[in-house]
Amino acid sequence: MKRVGIKDVAREAGVSPTTVSLVLNGQSARIPDTTRDRVRRVATEIGYAPNSVARSLRTQRTHTIALISDRIATTPFAVEMVQAAQDVAREHGYLLLLVNTDGDHDVEREAVDALLSRQVDGMVYACMWSQVVDVPAGLPAGTVFLDGRPAGGGFPAVMPDDRAGAMAAVQELVDQGHTRIAYIDAGEEPVPIASRLRHEGYLEVLRRAGIEPDPSLRVEASITTAAGGVAAAGELLDRPPAQRPTAIFCFNDRVAMGAYRAARHRGLEIPTDLSVVGYDDQQFIAAELDPPLTTVALPHYEMGRWAMQVRLGVLAAPTENDGVHLMPCPLIRRESVAPPPAQHPAPAGDGE
Repeated sequence: MKRVGIKDVAREAGVSPTTVSLVLNGQSARIPDTTRDRVRRVATEIGYAPNSVARSLRTQRTHTIALISDRIATTPFAVEMVQAAQDVAREHGYLLLLVNTDGDHDVEREAVDALLSRQVDGMVYACMWSQVVDVPAGLPAGTVFLDGRPAGGGFPAVMPDDRAGAMAAVQELVDQGHTRIAYIDAGEEPVPIASRLRHEGYLEVLRRAGIEPDPSLRVEASITTAAGGVAAAGELLDRPPAQRPTAIFCFNDRVAMGAYRAARHRGLEIPTDLSVVGYDDQQFIAAELDPPLTTVALPHYEMGRWAMQVRLGVLAAPTENDGVHLMPCPLIRRESVAPPPAQHPAPAGDGE
C-alpha cells in the first residue's frame, strides 16, 4: 500500500507542498487560518502520517527514550515503574524502549552502545530494588537513575524514603501504646541498603518516644521470605512473656506473612495478642492476609513518573542531596495493629 505523503496532501488541499510542510510542522504563522484548517483536515481524511525517520534526520531527535534495567521481568514491582515511565513518555509524544540486562555488565555495556547508535533521546537506568550502583561506561549525561543511586553521584536519581517510611510504621505502633517493639531485619547478603535506613527509622522513633531500644528485639531473617519470617518471629515469640514483644515491625511483607504463621503456631491472635506491620504493600500479600496487613507502600509508580518527567525536562533535576530525590513511602493502615494486650478493654460484664 502506497504511503500518503506531503505531495498527496498538497494536491488534495490545493496548496503547495511547502505550505503543507509549514502547516504540519507548526511553522505556519503567516498562512491564513482557513488554509491551515484545510490542510490539517485533508491530512487527517487521507491518512497522512509524518515520516518519523525523515523527521529525526531533520531535527536530530527520534522521540525515543530507553529504560535499561537489571531485572524487568523477575520482580513484583517492575510493572508499576515501567508503566509509569511509559505513561509519561506517551503523554509527551515519546516511545519507551525497554532493555533487560539480567544484571550482566557486558550486556549492559552493549545495550548502551546500541541505543546511542540508534540516537535515542535519553535514558533511564532502573534498578528493581534500591541499591547503589556503578555507572555503566558510556552512559550519557542527563540519564536518570530510578530506584538506585549512582556511586559517586553526577546523575539525578529517585529512591524511596525508607527511613521515613520505617518511622511511620513504628510510630503507628507507639501511638497504639506499644513499648516492646521488635524489628525483624534483613539478614541476607549482600545486605540491602534499605535495611540500614529502616533500622535507623525504627531507632529514631523509639528515641523520640523515650523508649530505650532493646538490642535483643532486633533479629534478622536469614532470607526475606515467609520462611525467614517464621524462624525470626519464632525466636522472638518463644521468649518468656515478660521478654516477648507486643508488636513486630517487619523488613517486608513476606517476612510479616511468616510472622503471622509463627504467631498462630503459638496460639496468638493478630492483632489481639500481637501487632504486626510490614513494608512494601506487596500485591497479593498485604491486603490478602487475615487480618489484612498494615504496611508501608513503596512508591514505584510515583518514582517511575518522576524519573521520566525529569528526563524529559518536565521536572527540574534536584540539586540537593547529591541529586537524589527521596520519594515518600505512605503508611497503609489495615487491621493488623491494636493496643498491647494489657491495654485491651475488658469484655462487658467482667468484674461484676
